[in-house]
Amino acid sequence: MKVTLRQRLKGDKISLYLEYYSNGKRQYEYLNLYLTPDPEKGKLTNAVKEENKKILALAETIRSKRHLEIQNSTYDFHDKEKLKTYFIMYMEALAEKRKDSKGNYGNWDSTIKHLKKYCPRDIQFNQINKAFVDGFRDYLLKEASTKTKKAISTNTKYSYFNKFRAALKQAVRDGILKTNPAEMVEGLPQGEPVREFLTLDELKTLAKTECKNELMKRAFIFACLTGLRFSDIQKLKWSEMQQSTELGHYIRFVQQKQKDLKHCPYLMKHTIY
Repeated sequence: MKVTLRQRLKGDKISLYLEYYSNGKRQYEYLNLYLTPDPEKGKLTNAVKEENKKILALAETIRSKRHLEIQNSTYDFHDKEKLKTYFIMYMEALAEKRKDSKGNYGNWDSTIKHLKKYCPRDIQFNQINKAFVDGFRDYLLKEASTKTKKAISTNTKYSYFNKFRAALKQAVRDGILKTNPAEMVEGLPQGEPVREFLTLDELKTLAKTECKNELMKRAFIFACLTGLRFSDIQKLKWSEMQQSTELGHYIRFVQQKQKDLKHCPYLMKHTIY
């Protein structure tokens, strides 16, 4: 098994970590060692260059030691060094994998920001226990607020705590934790969302109102009449507009969010134009 030394830009420093594969899965060990980047080539002082060289040499020594221990089957990541991995940094790595989904990534990113407020100094996995999970839960319930100092909503608290628990669950899958301490803590309640809607008269008024972007207006009205999300309307194709004797006109499409097949009847019972 090959152990590779990797680098990742972390703020104004370069974080060093090890990457290896175990049971077909990519695993990481963050070394808590940092290099000073050179923003402009040749601008680092000799002292900083020498310090970087020493840190790289130390990281390489650890890499070689890990490789040898794994080869000799004497190194147990689960029980030893893996527990020294930093949790918030681990969550940031999980969030990076979700960058293709803006909504999901934004939720993870916000969770991490609140986690940093609760725990300003990153914490190692061997320090995470039921008390730490309880503490973050209480922080979300009593202290968490928006940039304008307003309390975050019940559903936002629910979402953030679920992301936090998902990270711990993934850490168990990755062999970092033996058990998930969040399983011993009650989840946060989910509030009933208040969903606003337009009446038929309001929709008719909207249809007659001028708009600079006529296509956007028509797409919005189409969403109102069908109940489709805007993301699903954006990727809609003519081939997905279908008709049958039993169903009449309907839309057959793969939902963007859940990735499952949906059948949506046209809700065109009223003339709005």
